[in-house]
Amino acid sequence: MKTLSALVLYTCMMLGANAALADMAAIKAMREGDMKKLIFHAEAREVSQSPFETEEGGTATLADYQGKVILLNFWATWCAPCRKEMPMLSELQAEMGGEEFEVITLATGRNPPPAMKAFFDEIGVDNLPLHRDPKSKVAREMGVLGLPITVILDREGREIARLQGDAHWNSDNAKAILAALTGGEEAG
Repeated sequence: MKTLSALVLYTCMMLGANAALADMAAIKAMREGDMKKLIFHAEAREVSQSPFETEEGGTATLADYQGKVILLNFWATWCAPCRKEMPMLSELQAEMGGEEFEVITLATGRNPPPAMKAFFDEIGVDNLPLHRDPKSKVAREMGVLGLPITVILDREGREIARLQGDAHWNSDNAKAILAALTGGEEAG
């Protein structure tokens, strides 16, 4: 009887895993335009557990965001592509942010809070967090080389995809991919 129960459980797990792989394959197939730069990992990757500084002056870790899909953007005030991309991330947060999904911005390296605030004010962004990774510890532990880098974290807080460089995160294609990842829309 134990063998039969184990076999049924294993079969259910494999069917679930195969369905998840099929869903991910469908999501990967959705990529168009600059979303083709979005690389999905074969297996989810652990992320940094190091703390970063919050806009309010406290600390947080990426684990604090588990339970929702996160689009984590590493940026800096001196980064020209970041300036171009940030309003698109803001639009994405305004449209899709909520219980299932959130855009988190993390300035890595030397980014004084007044300069970060001025950066956001100049480009008209007021709905994204001004979190800081001043010693680049989170960025280093996650292999961030160059900016901007955007990673997608699953609900368990693991990295499932990464895009190097800027992208049109407010495009219909990006929104469809993120909706599929959050379960808001069928993939395909």
